[in-house]
Amino acid sequence: MQKLSLPERPGWRDRATELGFTFADMGGEPYWDETSAYRFTLGQIEDDIEAPGAELHAMCRQAVAHAVTSEEWLTRLEIPRPYWDFVERSWANGEPELYGRFDLAYDGKGPAKLLEYNADTPTSLYESASFQWLWFEESRDAGVLGPNTDQFNRIHEALAERWAAICAPGENVHFAADKDNPEDYATVEALAWAAREGGLGAHFTPLSGIGVTDKGQLADDQDRVIGTLFKLYPWEDMLRDDFAPNLQPSGARFIEPPWKAVVSNKGLLPLLWHLFPNHPNLLPAFFQADIEAARRGEQTPYAAAIAEAGPLLAGGHVTKPIFSREGAGVVIHEGGRETDRAPDDSYSHHPHVVQALAALPDFDGFHPVLGAWIVGEDCVGLGVREDRARITHNLSRFKPHFIEG
Repeated sequence: MQKLSLPERPGWRDRATELGFTFADMGGEPYWDETSAYRFTLGQIEDDIEAPGAELHAMCRQAVAHAVTSEEWLTRLEIPRPYWDFVERSWANGEPELYGRFDLAYDGKGPAKLLEYNADTPTSLYESASFQWLWFEESRDAGVLGPNTDQFNRIHEALAERWAAICAPGENVHFAADKDNPEDYATVEALAWAAREGGLGAHFTPLSGIGVTDKGQLADDQDRVIGTLFKLYPWEDMLRDDFAPNLQPSGARFIEPPWKAVVSNKGLLPLLWHLFPNHPNLLPAFFQADIEAARRGEQTPYAAAIAEAGPLLAGGHVTKPIFSREGAGVVIHEGGRETDRAPDDSYSHHPHVVQALAALPDFDGFHPVLGAWIVGEDCVGLGVREDRARITHNLSRFKPHFIEG
């Protein structure tokens, strides 16, 4: 794993605007940054990212199976009690998932470590699946990259195949998002493009335009009944929305399914460590409430594991709310003191988890986080975000990657 300086493509910003990538620069800083790229070997991709990504996903599915029938874990994950049946039935009925993104700490040498799983509404999809691939093809054609290079990226093709597998031929899917958010709109457009290639109909509808018919069905802003809905709106918010009582009775099919509320929650991290202790791709993680109970000397089912992980946590750990976005609420502690804190604390009223610190590598003063994309049950691609700060946030740069050697 190396970071290499490369020449930018002439006129790429005009090309981005032409393709609708209107957020390539944000806040006066580049978001898409092709002045350099990350190079991986094929072995690093296959052995350290792709295979562990698929294994982590299988472990997450086992975690769902454990949690949906456990009152303890549904409570710990803060899933509202009135919707426990809604969540459990979606899992029991085998409702299929579409996609997700594991955020990993990796330096090219040791096992990649799971930081969190963006399992419900992951963004950076368009730039990972499409614009990054365009960069790769044009850079290779221009001789900037060698003729034997490749990119770990079959995200778009895998999405088209997945849509065709989980929907009936010609099925109409509504795609709902905030129409005024360019990144959200780009994400649903990328998904709708793949759905159309999978032989489906795709209609965009603003989230605010969804209502209920007199028969209790969901309908869009043109009064079309919604049978299948992809929503870029996280389940933790949907299940607390005033509209939530209409969801299950509507009979609509939701993508992602309700059981994704289990894995889109950072409470998943202690659940995974509980089920798969000492797995090489996991970091010790516990609910903060359990650590505080252990400090008081209380005997809980997690006390022994907390004691075992104690020296590692004392050296460095991160606290994060079980619900948050783009690094909000994350605090880094090292050697018994706070060393870094995200400026956004808008999610900090939620319960917290404590996770052992995985130090991000330093490449020219930037710290990359790898995003391993899951489609269906396979790991199919990679996106890299980097920042001068150690906590990745919404303005952190997206960096292209390629495989060589």
